[in-house]
Amino acid sequence: MIPPRACIPGRIAAALAAGLLLAHCARVPVGDGAERVPMADPQEIELGRQAHQALLEEYAAVDRPALQTYVEGVGQRLVQQSARAGLPWRFTVLDSPDVNAFALPDGHVYLTRGILAYLNSEAELAAVIAHEIGHVTARHGVQQPNVPAPPALESVLAPPARDRAGTLALQRLAPAWARGYGAEQELEAGRLAAATLAAVGYPPQAVAAVAATLKAHAAVARELPGGHLAAAHHAVFDTDLARLARVVARSKAVAAPREGRDDYLQVIAGLHFGDSPDQGVLRDNLLLHARLGLAMQFPPGWGVHNRADRVVAMHPAGDALLELRPGPSRGQPLDALQKGVRLDPGARYDTGRLGGFPAAFAAGARGGRPVVATAVALDSGQYVIAGMARDVAAYERERSALRAAINSFHAISPAEKRAARTYSLQLITVRAGQTMAGLARQSPLSAGAEVQLRLMNGLYPNGEPEPGQALKIVQ
Repeated sequence: MIPPRACIPGRIAAALAAGLLLAHCARVPVGDGAERVPMADPQEIELGRQAHQALLEEYAAVDRPALQTYVEGVGQRLVQQSARAGLPWRFTVLDSPDVNAFALPDGHVYLTRGILAYLNSEAELAAVIAHEIGHVTARHGVQQPNVPAPPALESVLAPPARDRAGTLALQRLAPAWARGYGAEQELEAGRLAAATLAAVGYPPQAVAAVAATLKAHAAVARELPGGHLAAAHHAVFDTDLARLARVVARSKAVAAPREGRDDYLQVIAGLHFGDSPDQGVLRDNLLLHARLGLAMQFPPGWGVHNRADRVVAMHPAGDALLELRPGPSRGQPLDALQKGVRLDPGARYDTGRLGGFPAAFAAGARGGRPVVATAVALDSGQYVIAGMARDVAAYERERSALRAAINSFHAISPAEKRAARTYSLQLITVRAGQTMAGLARQSPLSAGAEVQLRLMNGLYPNGEPEPGQALKIVQ
């Protein structure tokens, strides 16, 4: 098993199919009362339940009970002020380094551990959660139009058995997670979040503070070289900051607002930053998995997503993909290949060695789409690698890239193990004379270390810490 790296929205959106057709209508419990959406409460709850089960089959929750309990507690306090407090609300931190938060229409709310690194107080955590509660309260997720996306490449590797209804539910809801709900709905969620924070006793201004941080993170992520800053898939608070500030300013004042900075920092201390040891590390599309003892170079420029059961690389045009997943622990590579890759009749098979290990090779098609695949028996187990293109033209264009990536599979070297170092968030108390530039010079982060440290400490673009202040660093 190779735990997830990529944030959920990007993965699901790539597999988008036609939406579910739902017949009933229900009024939105907020706003002017005129909005109508094509779903009644029982259908929303069932859709969310199905999507939640399918999601947990692929994406793991962070294994930190104290953190999960803390986030759940904040969420449950907030939903008591929601117009839909009766939903079966649950709040989960997912083990992904990407920066995102999203919700299902039944009240399942998810935050990635990546977004937690860029928050600085319980109030800011509450702002993100309240924003997602706002989307659910306003039924934004089920107001999205059922516009079919272009046909996407499906997995070429034989997948585990999965509930069809859950898969369809994920496909129905995924577009909003990937592209956001639109500026007006994001603004409405921000308005609802500010009102909820004020009602619970948090400062409504935390909504605007988080929005500014995430906007800056998204801009910086686009500028830094690939792999140096966690992917910014988030559309959280993706609206005009000036408009959002005006909306937040209309919230009622809170006499003694709760910030909860110290409590929040203590609960996230030690959390993995970037890739975790169980996931393996990606460095410019080079997968280094010290625990499994393997390394593989995925094609440069392709998007690489580390899921619970496989690693998937997709060409930017979406017409070619490459997958790596564990195979059966026993048997020969040829058996693993024939069971793990579903090919049309007439495929060609051969045996040999790859990276010095026993291997089997195949070339053929699946549903008429060209496929090249390999199974290799490494000391830690067998692995199946398969590449597929949408058509012959795409395959001919990417043939060399696919084969080069497959041939790059090898046992991880001692130098690569050292390069596969993973990082975690740690807390320090700022001493007199310490600056962000000085801390950046001591950081293991490479390009953009100073800007990353500023972003995660609320000091972007040019703030400096005060002596005695608790500060997050990466070690």
